[in-house]
Order: sequence, then C-alpha cells, then structure tokens
Amino acid sequence: MSAVKNIVLVHGGFVDGSGWQSVHRLLTQDGFNVSVVQNPTVSLVDDVAVTQRALDALDGPAVLVGHSYGGAVITEAGRHDGVAALVYIAAFAPDKDESVGTLVADPAPGAPVPPILPPVDGFLFLDRDKFAASFAGDLPAEDAAFLADAQVPWGLDALNGPITEPAWRAKPSWYLVATDDHMIPPPVQHQMAERAGATVAEAAGSHAVYVSQPQAVADLIKQAAGQ
Repeated sequence: MSAVKNIVLVHGGFVDGSGWQSVHRLLTQDGFNVSVVQNPTVSLVDDVAVTQRALDALDGPAVLVGHSYGGAVITEAGRHDGVAALVYIAAFAPDKDESVGTLVADPAPGAPVPPILPPVDGFLFLDRDKFAASFAGDLPAEDAAFLADAQVPWGLDALNGPITEPAWRAKPSWYLVATDDHMIPPPVQHQMAERAGATVAEAAGSHAVYVSQPQAVADLIKQAAGQ
C-alpha cells in the first residue's frame, strides 16, 4: 500500500471531536490532511452516514480512526471504498450483528463497570462525579472535569446499533490498547483486536488515551498510513 495522506478521526460516546486536538496537531505537522468527524451519537446509522460523507469529501484514500464507540462507527463505515485502513484506539470492534450494547452486556467478573446513568429520553450520560476515575484517570483534574461537564448525550440507538458487515474483515487494521482503561477492560481490547486480525500496540493510559498519549496514537496512525 502506498502512503496515505488523509486521516479521518471519529470520536466515541459521551465526548465530541475536540479531544482529538493534540493528535490532529501532530498529524498535520507531519503533512497529513486530517478531518475530525462530529458524530451526533443519536444512532449508529446516522453516525455512519456522517462519517461516510466526510470520506466522500476527500481526494484519495484515507485511514479511518475510531475511539471507543467510534470503533463501531468505523467498523460499519469502513466498508467505504475510500478507506485504506482502520485504526482502533481503545475502541469497540464489533463483529456482524454485534453492537456496543451486546459487547458490554456480560462483563467479566471483577471487570470495572462504567458509571453509566439510567437513560433519560433515550440518552445516556456518565455519572459526572465518577467520570474522571472511569474515563480519564490520567488527565489533569481540571481537564477531566471539563470532559465530564461537556458530555454529549449518547443515544440508545447508537449503543445498540448492530454491525451489518465488519470492515475489518476486508481492510487492514491496527489497534492501540490502553493498559489502564476502566471503561473497556484491556483484556477485552486484546480479544477484539485479535479477532479483527489487527496489528496491536499498547500505551499506558486511561480510556482517554487519545488525549493523554497523543504521540502514541499518532505514531500508530502513521504506521497504518504506511509511513
């Protein structure tokens, strides 16, 4: 595969695309054309459509990158002809007919349970008081507090949206495991990465590893881009 210059970054649930800022800066400094998708996170179908519109706008192939729930989005949207490779950053990598909801329905004994509050009007939030410990334990307290206060409501139709055909079956993939993740247990990340046949790297970080370890994230994306 010749070097790819387009990168599309897709955020997960509960957050928006602003967390990609440091990764964006590192990649653009290296000459990449970087797009950040702002998913509504109302439904998986909508988020896939938004992501594919971003791909449609590009001239040439792209590396499609997803964090957390964004992994489900890229798993479905990644079948787009313009996608050369997939990169999962502490992300869900569902198989056919799976959703994020099915993947988290039966946690392993002793695994951390994300502090997701009961749905209100079909949307989910994390408990603000427990957000830092579960999602962003390696960020400065004020940064974690900002993420908690700036949460994006995550729709049940996004959580439970099933994959029709996983792109990782047809596209090469890479996976960054966050070794101190309290949202998606690292062993589960390794299992999904292995199932997807992904090239795996690790970084010492929380679920917000894309914020706390932007260089490790950018390095893996560049590897996927063939550089």
